[in-house]
Amino acid sequence: MNTLENFEDENPFEQEGDHIPSETSSTSQVALYEPPSPSHPSRQLSPASPSANRPPFPSPGSHRQANTNYKTDFCCTRDRVLHSGEDVEILIVDAQKTSVNSSSTYITYVIRTGNTEARHRYSEFESLRENLSKLYPTIIIPPIPSKQTIGDYAVKQGKAKEDATLIARRKRLLQTFLNRLARHPILSNEHVFHRFLDGEVSWTEVLNSPPLSLLPKNILKAPSHNPTDQNASPAYAALPNPSAAHPLRHPDQRFLDSEAFTIKFANHVSGPMEKVTRRVVKRWSDYAQDHGDLGAALNGFSLNEPDTLSGAIEKTGQAIDTTYMSTTKLLQDIEQNWAEPLHEYSQFASIIKKLLAYRHQKHVQYEMTQDALESKREQLEEFEKSEREARRLEEALSRGRSNGLSPPTSPGPTATVHQEEAPQEPPTPNSAYLPPHPGPNPARRRIKTPGMGFLNALSYTLHGMMDVDPETARRNGITKTRENISQLEDALHLAAQDLKYSSSTIQADLDRFQRQKVADLREMAISMARSHRDWCKKNLEAWEEAKKEVEKIPDHPNKAPPTPAGEQNAMASPGPESPSGRRNSSATVSGR
Repeated sequence: MNTLENFEDENPFEQEGDHIPSETSSTSQVALYEPPSPSHPSRQLSPASPSANRPPFPSPGSHRQANTNYKTDFCCTRDRVLHSGEDVEILIVDAQKTSVNSSSTYITYVIRTGNTEARHRYSEFESLRENLSKLYPTIIIPPIPSKQTIGDYAVKQGKAKEDATLIARRKRLLQTFLNRLARHPILSNEHVFHRFLDGEVSWTEVLNSPPLSLLPKNILKAPSHNPTDQNASPAYAALPNPSAAHPLRHPDQRFLDSEAFTIKFANHVSGPMEKVTRRVVKRWSDYAQDHGDLGAALNGFSLNEPDTLSGAIEKTGQAIDTTYMSTTKLLQDIEQNWAEPLHEYSQFASIIKKLLAYRHQKHVQYEMTQDALESKREQLEEFEKSEREARRLEEALSRGRSNGLSPPTSPGPTATVHQEEAPQEPPTPNSAYLPPHPGPNPARRRIKTPGMGFLNALSYTLHGMMDVDPETARRNGITKTRENISQLEDALHLAAQDLKYSSSTIQADLDRFQRQKVADLREMAISMARSHRDWCKKNLEAWEEAKKEVEKIPDHPNKAPPTPAGEQNAMASPGPESPSGRRNSSATVSGR
C-alpha cells in the first residue's frame, strides 16, 4: 500500500522558481500575473463564521486572487463582473427538465452570475472543458463530474438521467468547476468562458465562431502559446507527431520528479483514501438507518406504558431520532465536503498526467527534429562530396581534351553498329582512351519472342524512368535537401520555443495548483472537524434532555430505603455478632 510519508520532502511542486536548476523550468518566463494572496487569520470552528454562507470549494485560500482590481480593459460585462474586486460566486441555482431544441428531454442547469442567468446541459459543460484544454494545452483545466457508468444505466434504466441524487451532486461539482475557472489567473480572462456565462448567446454559436472554430486538428503542430494563431510559421507542419510513450534522450529531472509525485499522489487518493471513505460512509449510513428503526420502535413502545415511564421512553426515542437525523446530516457533509473533493483531486491527478505527457511530447518533438536535421545535414554532406568528386573528374577530362586525347563515348546502339562496320584500330599503348563495351548483339536484339511485346514495353518504360542524368538528379537532391534543412532549422527553432514556453508555463501552473491543493485540503479537514463537532453537540443536547426525563422515573420498589446517618456509622463499625464486619446472611433482599 502506498503511503503519504515524507510527501513534503518529496513534493517537487513546493520549490520556488529561484531553486529550479533548469532554465526551461523557470517560472520567470511566464505571464502568470497572479497577485499575492492576502493573509488569512486562523479559522475558528464556529457556525457564525462569515464563510459559512458560501460554498466551501474551491477554497478561498492561497490561489484566490486578491480583491484589488488590477484589470482596467474588459472584453464584456461578464468580464467586468468577474474582475470587479468583489467576492463573486457563480451559483447553479436550479436543474430543470426540458426538451428545447431536442426530440427527448434532458436536464438543464441554471447558472447565475451576478444578475445574469444562463442555461446549459451537461454535454455543454463537457464541451467547454474540452475546448479550453485545446486552447490552453499547458494549463490545468479543472475537472467536471464524471459521466454515468453503464451500471447506473443498467440499474435505473431510463430514469438514470433524472436521478435526484445524481443531479444534486452534478449541481455542486459543476458549480465548483465554474468557480475554479473564475478564480484562475488566466482562464478567468478567456472570452469563451464569459460567453458561456452569458444567457443570450447559444453554445452552438460559440463553437462555430473564433477562436474555437480555428482550433487545429493536432495541437502538437501548433504554437503552444496560441494554438489558433493563423499567422503561425509553416514550419510547424514539418514537426513530427510523437507518441507519449516515446523515450527521451535527455529528460528534465524536474518533470520526472513531478510525474513520479503525481503518480504517487493519484495512487494514494484514488486507492486507499477513496476506498476507506466509501467504507466509512457505508458504516455511518447503516448506523443512521439502525437508529431510525430503533427510534421508531421506542416511540411505539412508549404508547403501552404508564405516564412517567412512557415519557422517559418517548424522550429516549426522540434522542435516538435526533441521532439519526444528525448522522444523516453528517453523512451529507462527509459526502459534499470530503468524498467529492477527494474524487475531484483524483481527477486532477489524471489531468496533470496528461499535461506532463503533452510537455513530454513537445520535448520528444524537439529531439526528433534535431535528429532529422542532423540526418539531412549528413545527407547534404554526402551529396556535396559526390558533387566535388564529379567536378574533379570533369576537370580531369577537360585537361585530357586540352592535351589532344579523344574523349570517351558512351556505348549506344548507333555507336555499336558503326564500330562493328568500321575496322577498329588497336589503341596505342600510351593512349588513355578505353574502348566502349560492344553492347548486346544487334541480331539478337532484333529477334522478337512471341508474347513478349507487353514485357518489352514495360521494360522500356522502366528504363526510361531510371535513365535519369545522374548529375541533374544529384543537383536536384542537393537543392531539395538544402530546402529541407532550412525548413527543419525553422522547425527546430519553433520546437525550442514551444518547449521552453510549455516547461515554464506548466511549472508555474503546477506551483499554483499546489497552493490551491493545500488550501482545499485544509478546508476539507476543517469541514470534517466542524461536522463532527456539530454532530456531537446535537446528540449531547438530545441525550441531556432524555436523561432529565429518565430521572423522573420513581425508584425501584425493591430498592433499599435510604439509611439514617447514625445507623450507617453503627453498621460501619463491626459488632460482637459479626467481628469481621461481614453482612449478616439472614438479611433479605428488602433489607429486613
